[in-house]
Amino acid sequence: MTPFRLDHDSAYLRWRDAKLSAYPAGPEELIVEVRDPANLSDAETEAIRDRCLRANMAIYAGPEAPGIADKETPRRLGTQFGLTRLDPNMLADEDGITSLTVVPGKSGRGYIPYSNRRLLWHTDGYYNPPQRTIRAMLLHCVRPAEQGGENRLLDHEMAYIALRDENPDWIAALMAPDAMTIPANTENGTETRAAQTGPVFSLDPVSGNLHMRYTARVRSIQWKDDVPTQAAVSALERVLGAESPHVFRHRLRAGQGLICNNVLHNRSEFTDAEGEGRGRLVYRARYYDRIRGTDWNLI
Repeated sequence: MTPFRLDHDSAYLRWRDAKLSAYPAGPEELIVEVRDPANLSDAETEAIRDRCLRANMAIYAGPEAPGIADKETPRRLGTQFGLTRLDPNMLADEDGITSLTVVPGKSGRGYIPYSNRRLLWHTDGYYNPPQRTIRAMLLHCVRPAEQGGENRLLDHEMAYIALRDENPDWIAALMAPDAMTIPANTENGTETRAAQTGPVFSLDPVSGNLHMRYTARVRSIQWKDDVPTQAAVSALERVLGAESPHVFRHRLRAGQGLICNNVLHNRSEFTDAEGEGRGRLVYRARYYDRIRGTDWNLI
């Protein structure tokens, strides 16, 4: 019995108590030191899985090796947690893993991840259709920026708790199938991505796990024009804007990475070091899979 249905109050309260009691006290508890991210030991694998079970995310810290651009490291790490189905989005590299670095040709077309500008709160793939739901994501840092580039991270289940505890009607509004529309993407008069309408919070029909799709970008979103939805969106914005012990801050260094069940995240603006091959480089892998062994009922 999933705790995320509004008519399952007793299941929700049991899960909520377990979730809060096990939740990490700070970002330092997310970090797992590993010898080789591509070949984890059983103990390292279990430590990362434990963080992901409790907080839907973990930060692995491998040896610092600036400048070593090896996509096999994040790819092989992902497979150790059942992450194999990569999302081949239109701006990803040919192998399905995206190289996030400053690319003027892409940033000039409005794709902020390829610029040094700040990224607002979002979950990845919020514009994808249901058959391409992004359930997990991995970021692997090859080179950090000279300054800035810090991420803020919030487990979407903690955002759900904050909203449901204050007013369950907000959850109901955000679960409506027409709560949020991402307009079509058009370039040079050609539609490159169709408009996508759907809920913010939804449940996996088999496992009952909670999924969230969201972006704080104003230009990229159309909210359902009714009072319940507008109130729920305002409440969510307050949650994301508040100083909360559940919002973690971390700046990835070379050799570190974030593995998560597509939690809410943002990124501060940054300044790159001068010179070719010295700019910030982070590999991003998006998966249709959820991290193995992190279903809600295992906590």
